[in-house]
Amino acid sequence: MIRSIVRGTGSMLPERIMTNQDFAGVVETSDEWIVQRTGIRNRHVAGEGETTVSLAEGAARRALDAAGLTIADIDLIVLATTTPNNTFPASSVQLQQRLGMRHGFAFDVQAVCSGFVFALTTADLYIRSGMVKRAIVIGAETFSRILDWEDRSTCVLFGDGAGAVVIEAAEGEGTLADRGVLVSRLRSDGEHEKKLYVDGGPSTTGTVGKLRMEGREVFKHAVGMITDVIEDSFSALDIGPDDIDWFVPHQANRRIIDASAKKLGIAPEKVVITVQHHGNTSAASIPLALDRAVRDGRIQKGQLVLLEAMGGGFTWGAVVVRW
Repeated sequence: MIRSIVRGTGSMLPERIMTNQDFAGVVETSDEWIVQRTGIRNRHVAGEGETTVSLAEGAARRALDAAGLTIADIDLIVLATTTPNNTFPASSVQLQQRLGMRHGFAFDVQAVCSGFVFALTTADLYIRSGMVKRAIVIGAETFSRILDWEDRSTCVLFGDGAGAVVIEAAEGEGTLADRGVLVSRLRSDGEHEKKLYVDGGPSTTGTVGKLRMEGREVFKHAVGMITDVIEDSFSALDIGPDDIDWFVPHQANRRIIDASAKKLGIAPEKVVITVQHHGNTSAASIPLALDRAVRDGRIQKGQLVLLEAMGGGFTWGAVVVRW
C-alpha cells in the first residue's frame, strides 16, 4: 500500500512583527483585551516586496532543504491560499517558476483556513494513485492585505506567513503502524457563508474586498465541527485521544483550541500552540506550527500527529499522520 510520508518541513514569516501594543494607535483595543479573548500577542505583517508567493517560496525552499531534496525531485506543487498574488495565473504556477521547476504541475487550493488540510489530502490522493512520487504542499497567506484596519474585531486576529511540507510515496502495510498520512476527513457547508467571508470578488464587485466575520457565530460552530471530523478520523483508525502524540490545530483562537482539546479528551501537554506568535495565518497556520514543533524537537519520527482546521464557507477537516 502506498502512503504519503513527510520528508521535510519549512516556514517563512515577514520581517515586520506587529505587537498588540502597536494596535493602540490603530483601533481602540489593548494587549489585555486581545490576549484574554484570543491568546494572540504578535503577528507578522507583509511589507513592500513581500507577497504570498515570496513567502511560499521561502517556506518551500526550507522544506526542500530539510528533506535533502531539490526541486528536480518534485512532481507536484499544491498551494493553499485565499490571498493569491493575482486573480490568475495561479500563485502555485508563479511559485513553480520562482523555484525553477519546468516539469510536473502546480495548482492552488482555496478552502480558507482549512486550505492546508484540503491541500495535503489532495496531494496524498495523487501520490496514492501513483500519478506523482513527491509533492510540496504549502499554505501561504497575506491576510493583512484584505483586512479592514478600522474593524478591531478582525484586524487584531490575523497575520501573514507561509509553511510547507514535502511528502513522498513510500510502501506501507496498510496498518496503523505505517508512516505517512493514515486518514483524512473533509467537510463543507455553504449555509454559513456570511458568518466569515470577504465582501468582494472579480465576479461580484470587481474589487478585492475586506474580511467580515461574525465572531460569536464562528466560535459557536467551530468546536462542534472540529470534534465531528476528528471523532470520525478516530473511528476510521480505531484509535482514541490517548493514542495521539501531538495535536496540531488551526491556530485561530486560543479559546477554540483549548475548548476543542478538552471536548476531545486530548491532554493539554500534547497540543501544539503557536497562535501567540503568529495570530491566525489562515492556510499557513498548521504548517507553521508543524515546522516549529519539528524543529524544536517535539515531533519525532514514528509519532502520531493529528491536524485539524476550520475556515470560512464553512470548510473543515482533519488528517492523522504517522510522522
